[in-house]
Amino acid sequence: MRISRRVLAVAAACVVALPLSACGSGSDDTGSADASGKVEGEITFQTWNLRANFKPYFEGVIADFEKEYPGTDVKWIDQPAEGYADKISADAAGGTLPDVVNVSPDLVAPLAKAGLALDLDKAAGKYEKEYLEGAWASHQVPGMTGTYAFPWYLNTGPLFYNKTLFRQAGLDPEQPPKTYDELFADALELARKSDGKVATLANVPTVEDFGRYGVPLMNDDGTAFAFNDSKGVELLTKYKELYDAKALDPQALTATPESSGKKFLTGAVAMNPGSALDLGNFKKQAPNLYKNIGITDQITSTGHVNMYVMGVMVNAQSKRKPAAVAFAHYVTDAEHQMSFAQQVAIFPSTAGSLDDPYFTKEDGTDETRVRIAAAKSLKNAVNYTPVLFSEQMKTALRNEVAKALQGKESPKEALDNAVKKCDTLLRQQG
Repeated sequence: MRISRRVLAVAAACVVALPLSACGSGSDDTGSADASGKVEGEITFQTWNLRANFKPYFEGVIADFEKEYPGTDVKWIDQPAEGYADKISADAAGGTLPDVVNVSPDLVAPLAKAGLALDLDKAAGKYEKEYLEGAWASHQVPGMTGTYAFPWYLNTGPLFYNKTLFRQAGLDPEQPPKTYDELFADALELARKSDGKVATLANVPTVEDFGRYGVPLMNDDGTAFAFNDSKGVELLTKYKELYDAKALDPQALTATPESSGKKFLTGAVAMNPGSALDLGNFKKQAPNLYKNIGITDQITSTGHVNMYVMGVMVNAQSKRKPAAVAFAHYVTDAEHQMSFAQQVAIFPSTAGSLDDPYFTKEDGTDETRVRIAAAKSLKNAVNYTPVLFSEQMKTALRNEVAKALQGKESPKEALDNAVKKCDTLLRQQG
């Protein structure tokens, strides 16, 4: 399943490893959270792979801002998705970080630790109530006080399932699994009835899956990971059972979201997470699947679905802080988030926006049904992936999960080793 705007659907796939020395760029007011003063001057605004599809939208937003604040000049920079984290790291180290930067929570954490992300609780706290509580909190960093980016667009999505495969296995296609116990039971039945030819899932559990299962991911002060507790071991043990029964796709150990999506498109996998962006792709590439597509909620033990979130950070060393804060707020205010959400299948993080008829009124189409269900779930959704969980940590967890599934380590040993490696990496972050 190729999603052209992958960064919208899976916000935050990379991490920046910043040296703490990056905070020395020579600004006289380094670290100051004072953003008072006249909104004027030239600022730079950097986005993450958005120019190709949304150039007119951003040019319009910038023109409107400059008109509202005479004397301002916004220079827009757009960076490609590949290497974005490295680009931010290089700019941070070289003192060339733009004034306003499109970030994800895991990108903002090292910038905040390096003194490069403006604390908006101090500089722009008056705007906090304009945003969903969970979205505002998503750019807070454990062990630090403050909020380090305005929340911008959100995404989440349902579980899609293939009704034909459910029917062939003797399962009721109108009664998809609602709990983890039901999911695991249905998966084993699908594998048994198809002699191992049909897997139900195509991905190994990630840190967000442990979060949705109700596993504590970190201790309260954010100094150590905790997903190796009994509930974490229980989840990985269940996945081991699926893997042995071929209810988890054998290639899950090396799967990407794109490869898992292709498995779903071809009928080799019965269920796959996705978003409203995917429905048009199903209709075009797999019309038979589209006619038999089932749509159900994310499975969670906590009552809170997973939320992907993007943010807009202000450089703490900007020489034009009043203008930078004003523009970052302008881009992420309710009006502009709503207009952006109507151009692409994302969701605003502003309070009240999800009550708009666009997100609540059915029109009989699957696309609208998915949009309405996602909007409803986002009101109390959680960004399960810890902001301190770096790309290296994701790799460490994935490697240990693979060993457990292959029987090289017990689930308990694998998670103990993963936590140990992640804790070591956490200490190296500073």
